[in-house]
Amino acid sequence: MTGPDYAAEAAGYEDDDLDEADIVEWYEARPVTVSTAVATGSIVAAFALGVVTTVGAVLLARYLDED
Repeated sequence: MTGPDYAAEAAGYEDDDLDEADIVEWYEARPVTVSTAVATGSIVAAFALGVVTTVGAVLLARYLDED
């Protein structure tokens, strides 16, 4: 068995068409565009969620510490 035969067997190919070209279509990904308002809203929402989580954790720690 030669090198391409081993490659075909390892890849699970039953036929020996490694020398034939396969048709592959490549599409260039479009850049993701987000408006300034959406980006700002996401940042503000993430900050607010962080504040709420921190305040909740502090209040929970105080509640559990009072025992």
